[in-house]
Amino acid sequence: MPTAHVNGIDIYFEHSGEGHRLLFFNGSGATLESTGPMIGPYRARFEVLVHDQRGLGRSEIPPGPYSMKDYAADALALMDFVGWSSCRVVGVSFGGMVAQEFAVTTPNRVERLVLACTSPGGSGGSSYPLHELGPRDDPTLGERMLPLLDTRFTAEYLAGHPADQALASMFAARRDAAKNADIRRGEREQLLARRCHDVMDRLPNITCPTLVAAGRYDGIAPPANSEAIVSRVSDSELRVYEGGHIFFAQDKHAMTEVLDFLDRS
Repeated sequence: MPTAHVNGIDIYFEHSGEGHRLLFFNGSGATLESTGPMIGPYRARFEVLVHDQRGLGRSEIPPGPYSMKDYAADALALMDFVGWSSCRVVGVSFGGMVAQEFAVTTPNRVERLVLACTSPGGSGGSSYPLHELGPRDDPTLGERMLPLLDTRFTAEYLAGHPADQALASMFAARRDAAKNADIRRGEREQLLARRCHDVMDRLPNITCPTLVAAGRYDGIAPPANSEAIVSRVSDSELRVYEGGHIFFAQDKHAMTEVLDFLDRS
């Protein structure tokens, strides 16, 4: 398996495809195994570098606490490991937070940037505090998670929208999958790290073309948080899609527009 010992830990990564170089950051609890279909369209058009972030998947689960700077530094070290001086960057949800930290810290390494369903923190607004949801065996957890995925998601709404019901069921299955204590610890450390995310005052450091993509019904990262990002990044645009936190699977235009933006010269 392709593993790099960088920034003091072992990071599992995958590197494939042809075209512009693209670094992809996954969301909370997401691994390469669980999000392969989502990464597939990028691999079809770009040379993609993606990794299991620290504490997740097949990467090392070091002792905590973790910081957003740790996650960004891991990616920078991995870029150096494969010999990339710069690339295009995509960050989704928690990955969007890491991508912001990465871009404000090393703006010269980022050619184009996509920040999807994410938040800047601080005065710009934070994403929902997922670490406060409580234990995974809480019988009310599934019901409370639904409006976070999409503010329209009620039992009545989902009964009339089978495609959205399938998405909600998929996320519930991923959330409830059996995992050992060490894996749960890594996931918890990631949730705790996102509490301290705040790049609002540093966003003007980003000078590359930036697309900020939001779901109109996102209960985790409301569109207002994306508006705040755009207000601080000079060369940026906001696109709001018809969906929630999972708008890539709900709005057929989202993926095509993101890929086209990234592929521009």
